[in-house]
Amino acid sequence: MYSFKDNYFMQRERLVNEQLKPLGIQDPRVLKALCEVPRHLFVPEDYRDLSYEDSPLPIGYNQTISQPYIVALMTESSQLQPFYKVLEIGTGCGYQAAILSRLCKEVYTVEIIEPLARKAQQTLESLKYTNIHVRIGDGYEGWPEEAPFDIIMVTAATESIPLPLINQLRVGGKLIMPIGHESGQQLVRITKTPAGIEEEYLALVRFVPMTGQVEK
Repeated sequence: MYSFKDNYFMQRERLVNEQLKPLGIQDPRVLKALCEVPRHLFVPEDYRDLSYEDSPLPIGYNQTISQPYIVALMTESSQLQPFYKVLEIGTGCGYQAAILSRLCKEVYTVEIIEPLARKAQQTLESLKYTNIHVRIGDGYEGWPEEAPFDIIMVTAATESIPLPLINQLRVGGKLIMPIGHESGQQLVRITKTPAGIEEEYLALVRFVPMTGQVEK
């Protein structure tokens, strides 16, 4: 695993103490993960100096790395346990998967844009994240052969909840995702119960739209 006591460690601590804690992120495990994972190695070199600002950054192919607060909020809202198996839809650069991997047993992450998936896998392997599995494919379909999942996290917006993802969630599991148009989205936490699903609205957000099967 990457040694997090690098030249950027104080910037990560400052981000946590001056940005994330005042915004309400409280879970010490989540804050520790944000201090440990080297976000600057997941962004293009042109943006490296901005790595520890609380803002999204472009990573190519009209995609972004989410702002640290949103990463922290989605992670905290997942209420992860060390034995959980997590499915992430939208690998991007791999940063969110790296955060998740420090708080659960296994992360399965799907990315539809092949160059992003390959770059993310390369970065994660170079940093020795051994419990993250990357697949190139349409996230709408999930990863059925590894289901059921305790948590499913979607990092792209849709107007409705993809049914395959609900089917791959265990009863009692949670799906965290943005719902809505690009101009207006709600971050939603969906809990699967024996009787159906329960929805909680967490925050107003703005994510790139999901592509692939969901567009048809």
